[in-house]
Amino acid sequence: MVKRQLLMLGIRTSFHTIAAVLVAGLIATAVFMSRNGLLKENPQRDSVPDLSGNRSRECNLFEGKWVFDNESYPLYKEEDCKFMSDQLACEKFGRKDLSYKFWRWQPHTCDLPRFNGTKLLERLRNKRMVYVGDSLNRGQWVSMVCMVSSVITNPKAMYMHNNGSNLITFKALEYNATIDYYWAPLLVESNSDDPTNHRFPDRIVRIQSIEKHARHWTNSDIIVFNSYLWWRMPHIKSLWGSFEKLDGIYKEVEMVRVYEMALQTLSQWLEVHVNPNLTKLFFMSMSPTHERAEEWGGKVNQNCYGETSLIDKEGYTGKGSDPKMMSVLENVLEGLKTRGLNMQMINITQLSEYRKEGHPSIYRKQWGTVKENETSNPSSNADCIHWCLPGVPDVWNELLYAYILDHHSS
Repeated sequence: MVKRQLLMLGIRTSFHTIAAVLVAGLIATAVFMSRNGLLKENPQRDSVPDLSGNRSRECNLFEGKWVFDNESYPLYKEEDCKFMSDQLACEKFGRKDLSYKFWRWQPHTCDLPRFNGTKLLERLRNKRMVYVGDSLNRGQWVSMVCMVSSVITNPKAMYMHNNGSNLITFKALEYNATIDYYWAPLLVESNSDDPTNHRFPDRIVRIQSIEKHARHWTNSDIIVFNSYLWWRMPHIKSLWGSFEKLDGIYKEVEMVRVYEMALQTLSQWLEVHVNPNLTKLFFMSMSPTHERAEEWGGKVNQNCYGETSLIDKEGYTGKGSDPKMMSVLENVLEGLKTRGLNMQMINITQLSEYRKEGHPSIYRKQWGTVKENETSNPSSNADCIHWCLPGVPDVWNELLYAYILDHHSS
């Protein structure tokens, strides 16, 4: 009896020993693969990462690095997109270095799902998606239209309508899917609301008035907001009253404060007029500029002109981004969430900071007469604010795509 018990004890001990060895081997293999990047550099998948619940801490799509990928990118060809904007068509206007088209965003802890235009159009069947904001949001809208139109083989199955108003419409007829853009650079009503004639030395906002714009997009299924570029000045003149009447009250307000007031006006409108069960809301964080080369170690008085490489310093932040404005946006969105309306911020700021070579610079349509000093010194006329297409905004839309599919699947 004693011998039998000892024999059984020996078998159990051997089994536990083997199991421990196997577990240790698996752990060692996982550590080796992680240290060598084998778990991070996976090609993009069609599946959508889990962005909800506790796992969201493990899957931060906004922290990562750029990986050169000339096999999977670009997602479309500049010359094949008939909806391309001449302001963003850098190759068409003479840019020779085209490496800006071939960069893929790789999150540290998960994979960004590869954009599938057909799948997105299915999500948008009988629905309306609208981008609301400034010219950077218009650039992202052009990017999205190029991305989805690349999977529509029949040119008669899609069209764009632009009658010169604030609203531009793209329609995919087979899906009855609408992707719109609406010009509202400051979100609230302002003296810069005309889509073509909007540059004035004194920028004025009606800080409590948004109805003029909001009635055009409130009933959409997906709304993508942005507003940053037009706020970049120390103070902005605010109007309590009407542009049409002379009894309005004007006051110069510190920029960050008036930005917060505008976002509060937006959030209050959304809280009252948007059904959170029907409409998905997104806000694109600030798009950084690269107008001072000395910020990333370049020459003084130079900018993004002539740049062909990325900034490789992890966590780099230039002066073209404003942390105070980002904090204001986060606080307003958090307050909106506590009142039952979730607006997801798509944090494009850090990943775009690295892309100093991604701007049009001088390789774009010149909208005005080019001055003599601008011809002799091209960098003085360089656009280091907007982005070449195909390029950085395509990745913004890939991030947006991941969240749209996650919301719908959940």
